[in-house]
Amino acid sequence: MIYGSLAIVVVLLSLVLTGALRRYALSRSIMDIPNARSSHSVATPRGGGVAIVLAFLLCLPVLGYLNLVGLEVLIGLGCAAALIAIIGFMDDHGHIAARWRLLGHFCAATWALFWLGGLPPLQLMGVSVDFGWVGHILAAFYLVWMLNLYNFMDGIDGIASVEAIFACFGACLLYWFVGLPQLIWLPFLLAMSVIGFLFWNFPPARIFMGDAGSGFLGIVLGIISIQAAWTSSQLFWSWLILVGVFVVDATYTLARRLMRGDKIYEAHRSHAYQYASRRFGHHRPVTLAVAAINVAWLMPWAIAAAVYQVDGLVCLLLAYLPLVALAVKFHAGKLENAS
Repeated sequence: MIYGSLAIVVVLLSLVLTGALRRYALSRSIMDIPNARSSHSVATPRGGGVAIVLAFLLCLPVLGYLNLVGLEVLIGLGCAAALIAIIGFMDDHGHIAARWRLLGHFCAATWALFWLGGLPPLQLMGVSVDFGWVGHILAAFYLVWMLNLYNFMDGIDGIASVEAIFACFGACLLYWFVGLPQLIWLPFLLAMSVIGFLFWNFPPARIFMGDAGSGFLGIVLGIISIQAAWTSSQLFWSWLILVGVFVVDATYTLARRLMRGDKIYEAHRSHAYQYASRRFGHHRPVTLAVAAINVAWLMPWAIAAAVYQVDGLVCLLLAYLPLVALAVKFHAGKLENAS
């Protein structure tokens, strides 16, 4: 009974806080003004992702009190995610130089990995590989990339919220299937936090998430995936499959921009999902298409890896192939005036 009540409280808290943040942003003219690099055409309040941050972080002490999540995970995740949210909040309200943001990102990633124990050995083609210190460094880059790609992909109404909800609920289902209910609470309550926000963010959005929310979601999802990897390497591959739409679009776009010599820290709208939203003339079809791809295509591959123990890397590569094809089809990373 108490567990269901906790979930309801988290949803309602996120819902109410988002509404309050929207009123605050409107009263203080904290607005996202459309420009040539925007994917929206109407000035919209921003910073609503703070509601996700507060709703989720406030429930962590409760999880600790009820002994549902280990103290090391709570300290590592909570402090790292809070730092990313603070950096994002400050950047939302006044620009922070990219080098200082990146330094903060790596500090947060290092803190989380210290408490988690770094990167565990992973199964690669049936062989358990312990990467040692190299693995810990790779894990830090992984967490920093996850939080930044989530920021990059939060460019149209509802897409970042839908992706987080799907990934979290998908992971909960996998945990249930493989008999690890103790891992369910973090992704489940994160999904609850996002659902309250999505009420305000679903297309047409009445408030945007902002860097505080998107970066927070990215690093939390990354940390939870590494937590799962310590239990089962297959679960780590499944997590990468579940967030595949974001990983492929962001990585493919970044690679093309790097090869072209673009300044990658500058705003742009050359992701596949942004081209798709302009082609279809609305954000909603693209956000719903992402949800459909997640459910119909990525979830079965994640189940194959976690439940049926098909090689995780093979499942990931097969799951990603059509996503790469979609990125190519929608000109991800291409200059807009060259499409």
